[in-house]
Amino acid sequence: MQQGSGILNPRQRRLAWLGFLLAALQAPVAAWLVSDDSWLFSVCVALMVATVIIADDAKRRQPEGAGGVD
Repeated sequence: MQQGSGILNPRQRRLAWLGFLLAALQAPVAAWLVSDDSWLFSVCVALMVATVIIADDAKRRQPEGAGGVD
């Protein structure tokens, strides 16, 4: 069984993981250093990037000829 291709190419996938890690690591540091709640923006960005990575994983796990909802 061949795997389908994802929505991200390998370079975009690496950049998405890097962006996720940077945003996820920046949020607790910002929460510790800043008195307001602006660190929540980093959490939201990390969650959005994680959603794209999960969608890419799901698309890659489908067989190549699978007719899914586009």
